[in-house]
Amino acid sequence: MLAERAVALAFGRANLTVNFPADADLTVVRKAPRPKLSDPVRGVHDALAAPLGSPPLAQLARGRRSACILVCDITRPVPNRLFLRPLIETLTAAGIPREGITILIATGLHRAGDAAELAEIVGDPWVNERVRVVNHDARNDADHVELGLTTRGTPIRIDQRFVEAEVRIATGLVEPHFMAGYSGGRKVVAPGVAHADVIRTFHSARFMEDPRAVSCNLEGNPLHEEQLEMVRRIGDIVAFNTVIDEDRDLVFASFGEIVASHAAAVAYVEAWAAVTLPQRYATVVTSAAGYPLDKTYYQTVKGMVVPIDIVAPGGTLIVASACSEGLGSPDFRAAQRRLVEMGPDAFLASITPKRLADVDEWQTEMQLKAMRVGRVQLYTTGLDAEERRLTGVEAIGSVDAAVRESIARAGDRAVAVIPEGPYVVPQMQSAPP
Repeated sequence: MLAERAVALAFGRANLTVNFPADADLTVVRKAPRPKLSDPVRGVHDALAAPLGSPPLAQLARGRRSACILVCDITRPVPNRLFLRPLIETLTAAGIPREGITILIATGLHRAGDAAELAEIVGDPWVNERVRVVNHDARNDADHVELGLTTRGTPIRIDQRFVEAEVRIATGLVEPHFMAGYSGGRKVVAPGVAHADVIRTFHSARFMEDPRAVSCNLEGNPLHEEQLEMVRRIGDIVAFNTVIDEDRDLVFASFGEIVASHAAAVAYVEAWAAVTLPQRYATVVTSAAGYPLDKTYYQTVKGMVVPIDIVAPGGTLIVASACSEGLGSPDFRAAQRRLVEMGPDAFLASITPKRLADVDEWQTEMQLKAMRVGRVQLYTTGLDAEERRLTGVEAIGSVDAAVRESIARAGDRAVAVIPEGPYVVPQMQSAPP
């Protein structure tokens, strides 16, 4: 690990520099360096030319009249500007008319993007000018097709525009995800363009409290298994998956059948994003990954949960997040108010029996996992006094000062800092057998 004294945390659209005491025993937790693609555009074309488990896209599109391309919403820094135009040009060259192509923003239950955000998401004026770009609306019953139930009894209701398209393409970013193991691939379909009842089932306590629903784990992960069952029920889907580095530059791309292409990206990420450490730390400093993930406190919770494996019991977890859009949705605000008023134990008891979670209360439930480990402190510039109270954690005015106080409180100079937040997963080294 690097012996740094001043460390820049991802924070908003820039960075937040934290100055650590000279006598701190500092461990900076980063992903190992990986080579950037020297020509990202070439990398996109190479991925399209070597599909995994699928015929080439041009062959899939030949003789078809419609296509739907799923794109992540504003909370994910997907390099759409690199691959959307090649996808669309391949589809139109194969005979699909431009008016038959829809880019569908996979919002899940997040808010819809406005025109400026849709332009930012797409990232290419050429695409915006030629193809229809629309938001998914999980609450609109009429937009969805019912495809039965999974073996666990979860309803399969997916956006009709995607299900009925003759060519179905999911795109996204593959990185650690604190519940589904990894993002991307099947997750862009469900919950991305699933009905609210699907999403609320996914986020009920029976899934969220499952010990296998954690970062970097797909084996036995109930969310992953539900997602796989749903995409198989829909039918043929191809996916374009990307991996980016700490600078948000493309380092890997895969294209092909949705499960196969996602598995290839996961194989690249899993040996890179998880960092094994030999000890736990009484002081851990992390971020919420900067813009766009740290626009709300709702998304900030991911930064709290991912590093808990290396926080010593009773230790201090310090999280820096801009929260430029505030707390989050009204539903999340209501859940946080209940947490503050009821306390963690009563809040968890109130949601455990529910078959369908209330919208956005699952993020409050995930926050409990960090609160169980030790003290959680938040540095932010985007929340007012009432919103800070509703976080249910301790608001701080300086990360530098909080680190010094935590070291003094614990009597332990060892500090771990994770500049990239939840995009890096620190794990305790397993004891030898």
